Amino acid sequence: MVTKKRGLGKGLAALIPNDPIGDLVDGELDSDNIQNIELSSIIPNEEQPRKDFDLELLAELTDSIKQYGVIQPIVVRKKENFYEIIAGERRWRAAKAAKLKEIPCIVKEVDDKQAMKLALIENLQRDNLNPIEEAYAFKGLIEEHNLTQEEVATAVGKSRSYISNAIRLLNLDEEIIDYIANGKITRGHGRALLAIKDKNERLKTVQSIVDNKINVRETEKIVNKNKKRKTKKSTIKEDPFVKEIEEKLMRALGTKVTLSPKKEGGIIQVEFYGDEDLERILDLLIR
Repeated sequence: MVTKKRGLGKGLAALIPNDPIGDLVDGELDSDNIQNIELSSIIPNEEQPRKDFDLELLAELTDSIKQYGVIQPIVVRKKENFYEIIAGERRWRAAKAAKLKEIPCIVKEVDDKQAMKLALIENLQRDNLNPIEEAYAFKGLIEEHNLTQEEVATAVGKSRSYISNAIRLLNLDEEIIDYIANGKITRGHGRALLAIKDKNERLKTVQSIVDNKINVRETEKIVNKNKKRKTKKSTIKEDPFVKEIEEKLMRALGTKVTLSPKKEGGIIQVEFYGDEDLERILDLLIR
């Protein structure tokens, strides 16, 4: 069923002041500005942030359009001999599938930057991007349009921490990002995996999540358990005897020294900060 038209939010009006898109931003569209344009004259925006369209939802929208027509106009801009979609590609696709010849449009005069900004925010407010598409959209608004996380949060009706956490998912490995984008794991899994610093351990954990269908809560428990285990291992360095030896060596060599005891023996790590510093340490060791 076609949903009621939603504006792009008060936040967008603040981001693009004194702009010829006010009716798109702030409320109801002026019916006098609506014109029917042939579907064959309309092209999608290559910079559209949403790359995947749910085929089942698209089919539902197609059936609705066959029965009721396109209730909400799409927004386009003139580009050479065509009209490029700013907002409403899903409706355009469904109208084509319904074999309509024309679709109601609002034609706007906006530049590339404004068009991209509108496309990003329109998609973000409709909550129809997967978490990775959403993260790239947030990142694009911040990096390419010089917006702060706070401004993006206001424009799309989210909290600043939501924006920050979404973008952090892009720091994950490519394999994990693909899993999230394809719905094999959730953004919650992704946030938990960010706490694992070792790449091999991270990839091993995500594979276990996928293979065994581990939920987010259990994933968090696994990550916390691994953290505690590593913390327990690192407490060996806090042994007063080990600390005392480290301090004696540091005083003798004039540089940072780290001891890593093992069950039998261990490793002494001596830092140096250039060729001259290395020669100085060697002189101290071999004299």
